[in-house]
Amino acid sequence: MLTYLRRFAPYCAMLAFAAWCVYQLHGELARLDPAPILRAWDLVLLATALSLVNYALRIVRWRAYLSRLGAQLSFRYAALTFTAGFAYTLSPGKVGELVRARYYVPLGIPLSKTAAAFFVERFLDILALAVMAALLFTAFSHYEPMILAGTVVAVGTLIALMVVPWSSAAAALTSNNSLPRPIRLPLVKVATALAATRQLLSPGMLSLGFSLALLAWLMEAVGLYLLSSMFPAVHLEMTVAIGIYAFAVLIGGLSFLPGGLGSTEAVMTLLLSSRGYSAGEALLITLSCRLVTLWLAVALGWGAVVALRRRSLAVVTP
Repeated sequence: MLTYLRRFAPYCAMLAFAAWCVYQLHGELARLDPAPILRAWDLVLLATALSLVNYALRIVRWRAYLSRLGAQLSFRYAALTFTAGFAYTLSPGKVGELVRARYYVPLGIPLSKTAAAFFVERFLDILALAVMAALLFTAFSHYEPMILAGTVVAVGTLIALMVVPWSSAAAALTSNNSLPRPIRLPLVKVATALAATRQLLSPGMLSLGFSLALLAWLMEAVGLYLLSSMFPAVHLEMTVAIGIYAFAVLIGGLSFLPGGLGSTEAVMTLLLSSRGYSAGEALLITLSCRLVTLWLAVALGWGAVVALRRRSLAVVTP
């Protein structure tokens, strides 16, 4: 009985999480008035295409990270496994995206390497969003201290990652028997993963990763600018739209709410309203943006999960 529970528990958890995603998406769709969206269908399609470019650029970066860590994957498999992580975007802090590791462990790629790539990816995403959010200085000077403080913390973290001898720390923790095993082992795993990040923080890899992060997130931010054109009576500058998108996503990510739900929408709607949109218009633009970014990613993620499941079945079927 226990064996069956262990076998099927992950699938039950996955189905429960999928049901949670559908429930949340239904709530978002119920708040949408489709009339302005249908009139601006070309803008919605273009914003969707920009989101797809975002995913493609991040896949390229993810594959480059794994290659740097010694894991050579085909582009197709790297794309499928990376996209499958989007199915768990609604986990707090997006840590559920680490589910990608389950596809790599059978290939001999340890969790520490996947965690290292994930950590550097998330860190550079935050740094890129912070740089983009700085564009809000042109319209909302009172946010300057908050954005500057976040940038200082991010840069300080980067320096710490590059300076601290994490390999030595992992070895010291391993041999430290004074710490209880339930505490020591997780710390060793964290230190080992952080040691692996050093390979991804060389000047060349750092430049590549940050450039791709900046370009990728600019794509979705430009999508918000396009969607704001659904209401031509109000003109939103592109730099301000980029800053609003970045700041809202950044706050949503740092809130550790599932997918930033609620916090991202609230911040984005508030900032759009302050630029001349009515509350209803700002909310519609926000929800449309989330539909072609967050929810598009979740839908593609579950499609990738199914595709990988079929692929694994095909491998084991005689």
